Amino acid sequence: MPDVHDLGLMIDSRIPLIVIQSREETRALDMITRLALKRALPLYNWSCTEGLQRLGFGFDLVSKDSKSEPDEILAHIKSETTPSVFVLCDFHPWLEDAPKRVRMLKDIALRYERYRHTVILLSHELTLPNEIRHLSANFLLRLPSSEQILGLVREEALHWSQSNGAARVKTDNATLQQLVKNLQGMTFTEARRLARGAIVDDGAITSSDIPAVNKAKFELMDMEGVLSFEYDTARFNEVGGLENLKSWINLRKKAFAGETNTEHLDPPKGLLLLGVQGGGKSLAAKAIAGLMQIPLLRLDFGRLYNKFFGETEKNLREALKLAELMSPCVLWMDEIEKGIGQDQNDQGVSQRLLGTLLTWMAEKKHPVFIVATANKVQTLPPELLRKGRLDEIFFVDLPDETTRKEIFSIHLKKRSLKPDEFNLNQLAQMSEGFSGAEIEQSVVSALYSASAKDATVDTAAIVEELGGTQPLSVVMAEEIFALRAWASERTVKA
Repeated sequence: MPDVHDLGLMIDSRIPLIVIQSREETRALDMITRLALKRALPLYNWSCTEGLQRLGFGFDLVSKDSKSEPDEILAHIKSETTPSVFVLCDFHPWLEDAPKRVRMLKDIALRYERYRHTVILLSHELTLPNEIRHLSANFLLRLPSSEQILGLVREEALHWSQSNGAARVKTDNATLQQLVKNLQGMTFTEARRLARGAIVDDGAITSSDIPAVNKAKFELMDMEGVLSFEYDTARFNEVGGLENLKSWINLRKKAFAGETNTEHLDPPKGLLLLGVQGGGKSLAAKAIAGLMQIPLLRLDFGRLYNKFFGETEKNLREALKLAELMSPCVLWMDEIEKGIGQDQNDQGVSQRLLGTLLTWMAEKKHPVFIVATANKVQTLPPELLRKGRLDEIFFVDLPDETTRKEIFSIHLKKRSLKPDEFNLNQLAQMSEGFSGAEIEQSVVSALYSASAKDATVDTAAIVEELGGTQPLSVVMAEEIFALRAWASERTVKA
């Protein structure tokens, strides 16, 4: 196994302190045990609850010591003369503001050539103090490959079958491969648990299991707040118009998924949706994820900001790292101009965010499809708009008459109303200049009015609501005219 080989090289390289950050403690201990046995090295494991134990074959306890206090175990390691491997589990709390313990670890490391002790610090998260960092090395457990995940899924399917009278787990190859793809980025333990959860409820792996698996995966990553998981991604038949955008996505879907007949194509990077507020940009972002059948993560730039210097950029880096762990996914950067727009009054924070984002976009290797939405193009930096950063810039304009009919039909059906019973031509004509959101609101308002009057919603009720509304295209006519003029020769109509 590659992990065993690489950690063995670290031990053989005479590194006195090895840091393993992992949530898979059992797997790490099993790997270390095999390495110690192969090298005939005594192996000891310490935790604050169990004290000091000597490990033998597997996890069989050979001997146990009462040394449960951090100072006692460090003193014991210093006094031991036989070259050994010591694994300290969850030792990180005892290194904070503890100069004596840090010094004791440094003494152990500096005496390595004399006693040959290897100390492995195993925790879910650990950053060594500067005093001893140069004496250490970090080891990262590999995440399972797609082949290993497929093996885990098959093992769980076999276990379910054995517990249910040899019944077979129902699935199809496309759904199985989609599950395997969406479990990437998980540890062995987490991938097995999520695969088991998808199987045990009904003995089948279906497309309805995928969103639940994605949501559970996101919650395990523990980044709620800066990033949000959009559980219900819209289907493209819930988006009126946007025919060019739909065709563009359909042409690139297979290349993004890395299917065999598209190996010679570069995977698409993403796109920018520019347009009028309420025109359907957010719904389009959800629909793109739904069409690709991958998770949708929404990046909230407002929650990134922190008053402490450097923390805002750190939050962005962590959010982008999480997006990579969730890959393949769509990363929806909503109203991106609010985070990286050209602002001279933010002490350079927006410029540093832009630099962090552009560097990540240029270097990312994971399948993360970017969907950036913006309302004000004037504040967007030119570095983001140039070709090569994103694949295309689409302009989401106000819907034309045909699209308005389609939008009315969609929102009437959503509310259990029959479009055939409405004069859609009249509604489309009366709603000229209305955005998709404003059309939806006219239907909602007509329902409220009809409910108050104990009447039935009809064409006249919606026409009345339209007549009493001033759309954004009238209220902000100058800004929208300027936006349309800018986009006419610089973008592709969605």
